[in-house]
Amino acid sequence: MTAPVGTPTREDGGPYCDQCGAPDSVAGHDRCAARRELEPPRFCPACARRMVVQVDPVGWRARCSRHGERTSS
Repeated sequence: MTAPVGTPTREDGGPYCDQCGAPDSVAGHDRCAARRELEPPRFCPACARRMVVQVDPVGWRARCSRHGERTSS
């Protein structure tokens, strides 16, 4: 997945938490880190929009209307 030009990005995708949608610069994402081990992302890390998530027995797919699809490894 590539972000549009001008969108801030980092190694894992963006400046927002993929579990709660809050900016990553805000403290208090300990619970989000624990949820990340078991659950797919719910918010786009590039724009914080709620993503459409589909979970199946072998993985997950999450789609942002602006930044495309992410999948589990």
